[in-house]
Amino acid sequence: MESKNPKIPLEAIQLYNLFIHGEITRRDFMDGLQRFAIGGLTAAALLQALMPNYAAGQQVSKTDERIKASYETIPSPEGNGSIKGYLVRPVSADTRSATPTKLPGIIVVHENRGLNPHIEDVARRFALANFMALAPDGLTSLGGFPGDDYHGGQLAEDFVAAARWLKARPDGTGKIGATGFCYGGSMANTLAVRLGADLAAAAPFYGGPPQKDDIPKIKAAILVHHGELDTRLAQSWPAYDAALKEAGVPHEGYIYPGAVHGFNCDATPERYNKAAADLAWQRTIDWFNKYVRA
Repeated sequence: MESKNPKIPLEAIQLYNLFIHGEITRRDFMDGLQRFAIGGLTAAALLQALMPNYAAGQQVSKTDERIKASYETIPSPEGNGSIKGYLVRPVSADTRSATPTKLPGIIVVHENRGLNPHIEDVARRFALANFMALAPDGLTSLGGFPGDDYHGGQLAEDFVAAARWLKARPDGTGKIGATGFCYGGSMANTLAVRLGADLAAAAPFYGGPPQKDDIPKIKAAILVHHGELDTRLAQSWPAYDAALKEAGVPHEGYIYPGAVHGFNCDATPERYNKAAADLAWQRTIDWFNKYVRA
């Protein structure tokens, strides 16, 4: 969903990103918005424009007849005991023959606010690209996504268990990839370190890189996406690029002009950059087709 609101100052978008990452309080966020409440644009209008609109950003309905979705509980004995996840497959993979078609799997990791409707929608998009997608909820042990982005926190102890569960499924090919956004982008990088050769590819969106000493553990092909205006994370790419090259890891990285942190999220239209998001998505699908499906 592209924004139909008056142009929101970049500084206000950056303020929102600080708020959702827990770097400032809600009071500080609201006080900061007051600075941009000029020209008939109120702080309340700014807040409404910046917060997610999951329904408007949805691309694939939960009731779309082309997909089959379920909520699964995955054992995680070394983590918090269990983790819930949203599993999606294309209906065509399960109806064209007597036995389900084995599909490559993709782990989809949320931002720092848990498994919300946008991430579920991204999982459905992967299913329509003929992957089996699993979106785990790192907030399972805290009760799951709390219903709005004010109260979501950051917890991710069980994603390795979820990835191994997906990899072992009988309706999968045994090859998996991982993607994620912000916190989830960092987690996709972490999964590449932790899983080694058990992960075929990773495509982190605006996520932090692993520790330099851990990068030689990566065996997955890495595709990195950053927004040009997300300067702190974009500036981390050259060192990550060099370390991946030194480790002999197949990789590519892209910095998208004019894009901010969160540019792929069409549920937050003031951050969403359609040109960058469409290109990054197609590159991600092509990457997973090359390294996970092959």
